[in-house]
Amino acid sequence: MRWTKLLAIVAAVLVVATTGWAQPAKVKVGFIYVGPIGDYGWTNAHDVARKKLERAFPGQVETMYVESVPEGNAEPFIDKLVRGGANVVFTTSFGFMDGTLAAAKRHPAVIFAHASGFKRNDNMATYMADFYQIYYLNGLMAGALTKTNRIAYVGAFPIPEVKRHMGAFALGVRAVNPRATVHVRWLFSWFDPAKAKEATEALLAERADVFAFTEDSPTVIQVSAQKNRASFSHYSPMQRFAPRHVISGQLVHWDRIYVDFIGKVLKGTYSNQNLENVDYWWLLAEKAVELGGQFGQPINPVFAGQLKAARVRTREFGTISVYDLVNRRLAQMTRKPVAFDPFTGPLRDRKGVLRVPAGHTMTIGELNSMEWAAPGIVGQWPKEPK
Repeated sequence: MRWTKLLAIVAAVLVVATTGWAQPAKVKVGFIYVGPIGDYGWTNAHDVARKKLERAFPGQVETMYVESVPEGNAEPFIDKLVRGGANVVFTTSFGFMDGTLAAAKRHPAVIFAHASGFKRNDNMATYMADFYQIYYLNGLMAGALTKTNRIAYVGAFPIPEVKRHMGAFALGVRAVNPRATVHVRWLFSWFDPAKAKEATEALLAERADVFAFTEDSPTVIQVSAQKNRASFSHYSPMQRFAPRHVISGQLVHWDRIYVDFIGKVLKGTYSNQNLENVDYWWLLAEKAVELGGQFGQPINPVFAGQLKAARVRTREFGTISVYDLVNRRLAQMTRKPVAFDPFTGPLRDRKGVLRVPAGHTMTIGELNSMEWAAPGIVGQWPKEPK
């Protein structure tokens, strides 16, 4: 027993000497947020998870955060967290990717993890709880419920993450309603209620009657509800802002990733020298995301009757209600291995160019670099391939 303990101590000393990292009894975790913690959307969801992380490891984990950090100026704030004692730093927006990588190289003894990106380092992992499966399910419902065949999408930034979500949404819409179109307005901002209001009003004037969005406030929901139009919640549970108008939405459980990651740091599984190939890509099957406008309710009962009355013909299930189709697809995408993926070919873009060959399912790398627009999408599309 004595020799076993001695060997363990020697091994620990060697790890510290060679890597600069010792298995910690306690970690101090810093978070860099792109928006305010009260945004009701993306940043709020990360901050809820931060608090759950602390509760999951009482006495072992201390957290701190910086909110409303401009994407192109993350490095000074990362450095401040490191000076404050952070030995793990999570950066939570796509635009922080290059700054996080630079900071990781500058602080080799610190562990970093970047959300939604694809660049990694020995001491820098990547992670994402992605919604494209849920956006497809939302699209099925939107296609069934529109009366004008004009569906609105208020987008934040035209980056691959948002484009794949729009693409999945449009594929769902067209699967049940080939005549419907998805009309896009870009905000070029993650959190800007004033711009979101303006975009929603413009789309309402164009006769859009179902709304989806990527903007971290409930503005789109509230403005469209004033005109008795239906919508989908985004990231956090927003159904309470319009209980009779929110159909469903996307909900996230970032804490599942944070608890798993920090648990492995505390166990010594993750260090500052073995993260180059660590990439969390957690979806429905990993329970990192959830369908619904509020937790525990995939579809608002207000809309259940309309969705049950809407019928659609499918190759796989015959003719069934859209309500049943949503639930069957949800079950298929929740199991392991996943039995259905909306980005399985053959798929063509809105110009008719074949983008996904028959039998091929888009890889994580392809999804993370997706620039093409799915059929049915109408509007400006920066960096659209020829």
